[in-house]
Amino acid sequence: MIISKTPYRISFFGGGSDYPDWYKKDKNYGEVISTTINRHLYISCRILPPFFDHKFRICYSKIEKTRSINKIKHRVVRNGLKIYKIKEGLEIHYDGDMPSRSGVGSSSSFVVGLLNILNFYNNNNNLSKKDLANLSINFEHNVLKESVGSQDQIAVTYGGFNVIKMQKNDFVVKNLNNNNSYLSKLNKNLVLIYTGQSRISQNIAKTFTGQLANTKKKNILKILDHVQLAKKIIKRKSLDDFGLLLNETWQEKRKLSSSISNNLIDELYDLALKNGALGGKILGAGGGGFLLFYIPEEKQRNFLLKFKNYVNVPFKFSTKGSEIILKEKN
Repeated sequence: MIISKTPYRISFFGGGSDYPDWYKKDKNYGEVISTTINRHLYISCRILPPFFDHKFRICYSKIEKTRSINKIKHRVVRNGLKIYKIKEGLEIHYDGDMPSRSGVGSSSSFVVGLLNILNFYNNNNNLSKKDLANLSINFEHNVLKESVGSQDQIAVTYGGFNVIKMQKNDFVVKNLNNNNSYLSKLNKNLVLIYTGQSRISQNIAKTFTGQLANTKKKNILKILDHVQLAKKIIKRKSLDDFGLLLNETWQEKRKLSSSISNNLIDELYDLALKNGALGGKILGAGGGGFLLFYIPEEKQRNFLLKFKNYVNVPFKFSTKGSEIILKEKN
């Protein structure tokens, strides 16, 4: 039995600049500020004894049983097993603390967690964080051919509160976890609300990624300016300015595509601002999922009363990335 534990992430600033349609062109770059949180996605894998009619058993929201890898319907699992040339029968289980398609990086967390397991299964036990992140980015971009960014795979592989800078052929991760007192206070002023709406992020991303290097260039450059401002805000340990900047970057991000927001998101956002929030944003590509708000801790009680019909998910910033927590290979 092998089990991987991979965190979900919250992205604060720079979202949109991490798409290869932007940062791999000309002299562009992508840069984001994000953190992993203490909510996790677990994948377990065991060799399946040869006593069954099926050779592979895949358990997620569905249960698949088949004798052929090619007949596995779960695209990530099917392609992963094919690439790693798995010969033995396997049983793979997925369990997550957060809903899928909700903007907290669940798709990339699944890819990172699965590839972490498959590398260990194939006796590649010394895989570096950078290698795992690059393998995961390549898998999503070139194997699954999905319109997704590159920040999530890096964030959940490394773990922690980070500035991630991406250029054409490389990325750099700068960890900010040494600022523990400030980050603890910041964490207490953040509230995560689930809209109840799920969406497929790449469908939304496809509405604007092809325009990032031309008609949406000024929007991305403004979003990157916000990253530079955020780094200064964090350096001087300002709290409320962080929340106000979240509002600015959200207003800029929603200009990328009309699909990023909708009536419900706009209504909830306006309600939040009227009840103590200084700023916030939809997580991930948009269209649904989780809304993150910055509300000074002393104002959160009244805020949460106004949002009593929506799920509030308490969370803490975390420092660990994807890891193998059980290593009992038969």
